[in-house]
Amino acid sequence: MPYNILFVDDNKEYQQEFNIFFSDYNIILAANGEEALSIIKRPNLIDLVILDEKMPGLNGTKVLKEIKKISPELYTIILTGYSSKETAINAVKGHADDYFEKSIGIKKLKKNIDELFIEKDVKNDLDKDDIKAKVEKIKKYLNRNYNKVLNLNDISEFIFLSPKYISRIFKIHTGINFNEYRLNIKIYHAKDLLKKTTYNIDQISYKLGYKNAESFIRIFKKFENCTPTEFREKLSNEK
Repeated sequence: MPYNILFVDDNKEYQQEFNIFFSDYNIILAANGEEALSIIKRPNLIDLVILDEKMPGLNGTKVLKEIKKISPELYTIILTGYSSKETAINAVKGHADDYFEKSIGIKKLKKNIDELFIEKDVKNDLDKDDIKAKVEKIKKYLNRNYNKVLNLNDISEFIFLSPKYISRIFKIHTGINFNEYRLNIKIYHAKDLLKKTTYNIDQISYKLGYKNAESFIRIFKKFENCTPTEFREKLSNEK
């Protein structure tokens, strides 16, 4: 299955050229930063974002910072025709995974992107029309969108199977039910945020897609037998 690239550039001619050279990928086009963020905020299977630096409204580095807040693991590249030391510094500060100048040419850019996906060596056997592959596809979707609100109906629309059937095959092939797996992912990322950041409980709750901190605290306690605050205090005492 081809990788999915979100290409963000307000230059329509360059968009067309990009589409032609990257025809062996699934390309999602956005003309500005606001449109790109709107796409990323929705459940998706985007593998790579390529951002033009100079755009009307939010520039590339500002969009990059917002992307990293929404989906920190999403691989993002800054692309610019205006080479400068300041742009490179901003890209690094914004945690861009890579930085290219348009002057390298579309062919060279394509070569670099091809090599990127080879290096990632992501196993993707989702083209196989069997139940195991469908379950793996669901798991990937849940892991990619852990910070969004998802249920069986959302998965049903994504994979074109009935919610009841999804629930049954998921339990058979993973050993746990769909909802438990989904919550395990959220708890994993919650613990990671509690360990590695200074975000307060409200902020962590929001980043995980909960409408209020009370729901997050209740579910966390059910899984970990302690509140998020108590979990963080235990970590602090162990140091």
